[in-house]
Amino acid sequence: MANGRNKLRRGDAGRDAGGFVALPWAVLDSPAYAQLSMHARALLLEVARQFTRDNNGWLLLSRAYMAGRGWNSNDMLTKAKRELLDAGFIFETVKGQRPNKAARYAVTWRALDRHPGYEAGTAEAFQRGAYRLQDPVQIAPPAPPHGTEKNASLVPSHGPKDGPIAPPHGTERGPTVPPHGPIRGVFGALPVPPHGHLSREPSTASAATDVQGVEGGQERRANIGQDDDSASRKREAAPRPTRPRRRPKGPGLDDAQHVPQPPDPTAQLELLLNRQD
Repeated sequence: MANGRNKLRRGDAGRDAGGFVALPWAVLDSPAYAQLSMHARALLLEVARQFTRDNNGWLLLSRAYMAGRGWNSNDMLTKAKRELLDAGFIFETVKGQRPNKAARYAVTWRALDRHPGYEAGTAEAFQRGAYRLQDPVQIAPPAPPHGTEKNASLVPSHGPKDGPIAPPHGTERGPTVPPHGPIRGVFGALPVPPHGHLSREPSTASAATDVQGVEGGQERRANIGQDDDSASRKREAAPRPTRPRRRPKGPGLDDAQHVPQPPDPTAQLELLLNRQD
């Protein structure tokens, strides 16, 4: 019958074959890890992926190597590396030098492996579990590039400040009297017109021009009246057309016969008076 020891030797059949990153829970649950940025956490997995039993201290994070892993921004790589160093998750064992010497690193949740290429004093300076001894790292937000300050916070770094409502020297009561003294009221007629003295009388030439204009207007109105009277007299003197009388038509009347005229009332009155006499 198979025992548990033989089962462990055969390996775990419940996962994919091949190596894996052994990252302790103590690292992932530490306060220092909680303060890391997303880029720093991603770089921590990259450096943990390089560990293979006995190479802790000879791990590589150069720009040329990390470019093959998708890290194309040198600034992002440098900032993430600085976060891991300050938080105590990695330790630099070899100082990099240009043109062809790259820096080497070790993770601090494992013991430092021996290697002849370390800097002097590296073994004594290395401290295992340094990430647990560090205070929580306060990650400052990156400064915006020049020219994009318009999106910066409108609140000052020390917080909003309530300005005093009253002036610094205290509230003052305005004077009730004008600065040049009280104004005295003037009653009655003013000795001088409000628009000032009249410097000169109206000119004679302008007055004569006004009189001539008035007389000319009156003369034009008189001429118009005379023309109207002459036209009226001419209309009255003109002969009026007469209409011919219509002769009565009837039997026994011809053109030579005269139409009887009504009696004259004056003659009848004289006849009556003569009879009375």
